[in-house]
Amino acid sequence: MNQNLHKDWSGNGNSIWKTLGASNHTENEREANDYYATDPIAIDKLLEVEKPHRFIWECACGGGHLSERLTERGYDVFNSDIKSRGYAKQHLVLDFLKQEGKLFSFEHDILTNPPYKYATEFVLKALELLHEGCKCYMFLKLTFLEGKRRYIELFRDTPPRSVYVFSERVLCAKNAEFDRMREGGGSAVAYAWFVWQKGYNDDTIVKWI
Repeated sequence: MNQNLHKDWSGNGNSIWKTLGASNHTENEREANDYYATDPIAIDKLLEVEKPHRFIWECACGGGHLSERLTERGYDVFNSDIKSRGYAKQHLVLDFLKQEGKLFSFEHDILTNPPYKYATEFVLKALELLHEGCKCYMFLKLTFLEGKRRYIELFRDTPPRSVYVFSERVLCAKNAEFDRMREGGGSAVAYAWFVWQKGYNDDTIVKWI
């Protein structure tokens, strides 16, 4: 899909996006077993230390857990995912990794919890699609920092501007089953917000939130 949206992203986002019904979804269901919803508190913690662009593309929106909190906090959010998971405010069914060319002609940030096994690809695609100076916010396992291959493919030439490590565990529940996860004792996984800024190529700053 090569679709560039030249509308101003202002006013009621739903009125702007409701006409978008196209899909580049394929039968190669890479996401089938890789849907993990994020506790919206992750947004609250991020906004304590970052000020994203008021226009945000949530490119793997799932059930809308992050998008809803962003909207509550005053952001205008465009929602897409590789399939529909019943989120009423999803604007587009779109395979993010297959998007060719910028989807929007105006500046915006990209924020999501990507499928972990495709996280590197999501970061690189986001930086490809963003305008210079705009930011990519990825909610990822802290262990994403590890690995020689990931260093070569991503971190060596494209370091994140910031990494914000959660000092307390944040729930990331498979298929959005938060209650089941809490009943099972919560999460033993450490997460962080990784922030890339297009054009940034300097040292990464690590902070705790």
